[in-house]
Amino acid sequence: MINVLMIEDDAEFAEILSEYLAKYNIKITNYEDPYLGLTAGIKKYDLLILDLTLPGMDGLEVCKEIVAKYDIPIIISSARSDISDKVIGLQIGADDYLPKPYDPKEMYARIQSLIRRYKKSSTLEDQQGASVFLVDEKRHEISFKNEVLSLTPAEYEILSYMIKQNGFSISREQLVYNCKSLKDKGSKSLDVIIGRLRAKIGDDSKSPEYIHSVRGIGYKLVG
Repeated sequence: MINVLMIEDDAEFAEILSEYLAKYNIKITNYEDPYLGLTAGIKKYDLLILDLTLPGMDGLEVCKEIVAKYDIPIIISSARSDISDKVIGLQIGADDYLPKPYDPKEMYARIQSLIRRYKKSSTLEDQQGASVFLVDEKRHEISFKNEVLSLTPAEYEILSYMIKQNGFSISREQLVYNCKSLKDKGSKSLDVIIGRLRAKIGDDSKSPEYIHSVRGIGYKLVG
């Protein structure tokens, strides 16, 4: 059984979704109060469905707090139509965003997809011992094939983030957002940093082994 935590103040909507997903062995536990949801023992759940318009606390703040403390897949489910809510939600750590209204079948498909993705991610983490990259967060250093790389703050931030997302495509927006020391937030600065990183690890941009360009999305690190 998949155990899902839901923080949603529309009790009727939560009940309808719960009844539908129960047919697929997915159990939803819903909290209308976000403060109760935050203290609900999040570690025991497999996934979180989060509304944004909540009493007393904005859903984006709830998302930010959960991402900082827990490793759990998050689907934002919201009737708010402002595109900035979607962008911010994904930037601060949500994995998916499903605007209301939607067919419960689509939520079921999203849940299945996210659970599979997280299982693959866990497998990749188990294999990290064989990675050619090693991040030392205390020393702010990254080693490549047991050699410490000489990196600028921006290069360190970009590469360390890519290593954490090893094997997954990362959007340009995600990379720029997670690079606090990147003065020029334009895509050209990001391309320059990627070029310097490739040079430092001896990666050929035309036929890369480690840092791959993903058309229409951004980049992916493999290694």
